[in-house]
Amino acid sequence: MITRDKLYVGGRWVTPADPHLLEIRSPHDRSVLGRVAQATPSDVDDAVAAARTAFDDGPWPHTDPKERQDVVRRLNRLRERRADEIAAVISAENGSAAWFTRLGQPFLTRQVNAYLQAAEELAWEEVVAPSDPSVTFDTVVRREPIGVVAAVIPWNSPFSAATAKLTPALLAGNTVVLKVSPENSLSMMLLADLWHEAGLPEGVLSILPADRETSEHLVAHPGVDKIAFTGSTRAGRRIASIAGEQLKRVSLELGGKSAAVILPDADLAAAVPGLRFGSFANNGEACILQTRVLAPRSRYAEVVAALTEMVESLKVGDPADPETFIGPMIRPDQQQRVIDYINVGIAEGARLVTGGPRVPRGLEAGNYVTPTLFADVDNGMRIAREEIFGPVLVVIPYDDEDDAVRIANDSEYGLSGGVWSASPERALAVARRLRTGTVTVNGAPMSFDGPFGGYKASGIGREYGRAGLAGYLELKTVTRSAA
Repeated sequence: MITRDKLYVGGRWVTPADPHLLEIRSPHDRSVLGRVAQATPSDVDDAVAAARTAFDDGPWPHTDPKERQDVVRRLNRLRERRADEIAAVISAENGSAAWFTRLGQPFLTRQVNAYLQAAEELAWEEVVAPSDPSVTFDTVVRREPIGVVAAVIPWNSPFSAATAKLTPALLAGNTVVLKVSPENSLSMMLLADLWHEAGLPEGVLSILPADRETSEHLVAHPGVDKIAFTGSTRAGRRIASIAGEQLKRVSLELGGKSAAVILPDADLAAAVPGLRFGSFANNGEACILQTRVLAPRSRYAEVVAALTEMVESLKVGDPADPETFIGPMIRPDQQQRVIDYINVGIAEGARLVTGGPRVPRGLEAGNYVTPTLFADVDNGMRIAREEIFGPVLVVIPYDDEDDAVRIANDSEYGLSGGVWSASPERALAVARRLRTGTVTVNGAPMSFDGPFGGYKASGIGREYGRAGLAGYLELKTVTRSAA
């Protein structure tokens, strides 16, 4: 069992204001994995004060961008060396299957490298050529850090979410207070170890496990200049209201209820295995998953049969077992939430094809849910409109291509989506019509070089690559006489 009784505040390990340690329990069998200190509003005050001083008076915002890039590269190398350890800790505390956490490690490297490339190519200061030949002054455009960033991330994919925010914020020269979920206390203290070893100056970074009340204290703190949040749309609306009241910069990566559009000419032998990952990765606890499958009526029975076979093949069990595809939900209340949604689907009249509200036999000691498939779903049903965040997939019939696009866009969300077709050109044409921030064609992976974020209630702003780095920079124009 692991015990971490200190908090990482401003680059130092300090005694928390509240000495009580939170028990971190295994989603697999609810045994105690460790005990970890949790931050209070008082600890947040100390972290923001350290970040404020480090930004206002410290060297980090004025450090050469190449030096900041070197620190990030060191972090990347340190994390790569401990990739197996990181994956194991995340699986233990989150319940994420081992295949998923291990596969995610090289993706973290790619994520960081895309930010590094963006920083290397960025014109941090440039002289803009005049549009009017009579102009007698120079226009200098500078890109400068925003200030103190409050980064708040969810529990479902902690290293990825932390990387998406810390990397661009620090490359830009900001100082950061990262608030993480209590459920991720073990892995996030490991992340603090890595950043400490990478050599950040004092005050630049704090990493605080804390509850929602403490999180709100952080985002409302007058010493914070920007809020970067990933989480539920409900929480995002609250954070946006706080940011609006205080005119803080804000970026929000929120929920999704994404559609996978299977066109009539799609190869189901490729599409269905692709949806195995695209709809059920990380136990279904991911905002980008394509949890609505739109199938043409001409092939509807065929699609449902193929998906049924796939869903029933998913092995549920101990996340440490390399044969496991679906692990447990992170907490008992999340398990009950998913089971409640399955019962809602049954009550709404959707056809339960496989799965259901029962806990898998032999796994009653953990937070397990049986992977579930619903057919004959109407897009107005709650199971088609609300984010379930578990291994539940719905299949919705459509009449023609226009109908498919209409159903896909008939959602308050717009985070992700997919199109499957034998014709890449036809798939791209449909992808262009979807009102969503990211679309994959025929199972292509997400790109870390392009922007990631949502339309509508799925968020504000973008992460990854150049767009993600730009979200942590202010633009300043300086005009000077050419004489």
